[in-house]
Amino acid sequence: MKTDMQMQQDVLAELKWEPAVNAAQIGVEVKDGVVTLAGHVGSYAEKWHAEQAVQRVAGLKALAIEIDVTLPGSSKRNDSDIAHSAENVLQWMTYLPEDAVKVVVEAGWITLSGEVDWEYQKLAATGAVRHLMGVAGVSNQIMIKPKISLSAVESEIEAALKRRAHIDAQNISVEIQGTNVTLAGTVHSLAERNLACHSAWATPGVRNVVDHLVIV
Repeated sequence: MKTDMQMQQDVLAELKWEPAVNAAQIGVEVKDGVVTLAGHVGSYAEKWHAEQAVQRVAGLKALAIEIDVTLPGSSKRNDSDIAHSAENVLQWMTYLPEDAVKVVVEAGWITLSGEVDWEYQKLAATGAVRHLMGVAGVSNQIMIKPKISLSAVESEIEAALKRRAHIDAQNISVEIQGTNVTLAGTVHSLAERNLACHSAWATPGVRNVVDHLVIV
């Protein structure tokens, strides 16, 4: 198990390695395996890339983001301009049904709502607007339509977990109630935890994944 100092050094190195992040603007604190990022960045996209970079570090137990997005003058746009840009981008996406996603912008913060069939469509919508100029943050409130009875696919979810979360997959249990999937058990890293949740989300009809997995 890494010490807090080792974890801090690894996180700093990963941030410096990520080309989309100016690591000099981000401070890193680690206490009992919990990493906290603080500082100021020039875009929401950079903040997101910093978060993704840290989650690649082995042994990470939890991550707290206290980074502020401070847009430079050349990047500031009014909410109306941001909303029009977001709507145009979403309309051009082949992943999304027409008019499936609604956009609301307030103080540079985009809120997405509506219904789609798959989790990947929900994630793709966020990815499409994340890098738009002037965006200070994105809140994804898109719902996933129920398509089938999930009780019939419990074994498929468990099989997917065994295929993809290849380490100690037998320690992960799956419980289904309606359109909700609850994962419980133990994993060894945040990456394994994310992989298990992604496997559950990849099942048609899943509207919510409750993560009770414990990192040991």
